[in-house]
Amino acid sequence: MKPEKGKAPKKLRTRIGSAPPDISRLRFRGKDTLTELVGTATFTECIYLAATGRMPDKRQAAVLDACLVILMDHGITPSSLVARLVTDTVPTDIQVPIAAGLLTVGNKFMGTIAGAGEIFSAGAASGADPAVWAAERVGEDLRAGRRFPGFGHPDYFPDDPRTLRLWQVAEQYDCIGRYATVAKHVEREIERQSRRLPMNATGAIGAMLCEIEFPVVAMRGVAVISRAAGLLAHSLEELETKTAGGIMAIVQDAVPYEE
Repeated sequence: MKPEKGKAPKKLRTRIGSAPPDISRLRFRGKDTLTELVGTATFTECIYLAATGRMPDKRQAAVLDACLVILMDHGITPSSLVARLVTDTVPTDIQVPIAAGLLTVGNKFMGTIAGAGEIFSAGAASGADPAVWAAERVGEDLRAGRRFPGFGHPDYFPDDPRTLRLWQVAEQYDCIGRYATVAKHVEREIERQSRRLPMNATGAIGAMLCEIEFPVVAMRGVAVISRAAGLLAHSLEELETKTAGGIMAIVQDAVPYEE
């Protein structure tokens, strides 16, 4: 695209990484990739660096790592099912089924981390008493018929064991602050005003990521990075076990054609 007449083109810049032609250096977020990151920093630490522009402390790295591990796999879910079906169709390119499965991260599955993070951030930023704020917010959402991202699970009841374990990690690393407090009050208010709807893993992760100053807008990226590893495993297993044919047979039997 040509610049407008009489105007000099703006100089484009990035603070992420140095370009391949810049062979005099290899930089990433202000760090020397070869001497300050490779062999020194963990992948989890570099994810935090990528999203925030700064290296995490021990507490932040440990909490982010726990969030990444808990989301990596959850058996045959929509994301792994998609990956397996695509593996059967494109068996020679492992990146294709992984990418396909990751497209299921959204407002219903895994991506609810961001929705929960937004709610907890709003509560923490309000300056109001967490219990009072949660009561008002839950009441408003119930009246409006809005869903509660990060709460409820079709199988785990009355508690999600993943959430309980994440809270243990949060306590271990002193990450029960104002965001986690808001999250727990929201859970109590949902039960008080409606019914028991336990906080699930994505809800706890939303609170914990807020506690370590991880941007809400980047939270779904955590789900994508984590689940990619699990989908790699499902895709590799599909190459050996060939379950896609059996899955399709079940679906075809369960959903017959009708006029």
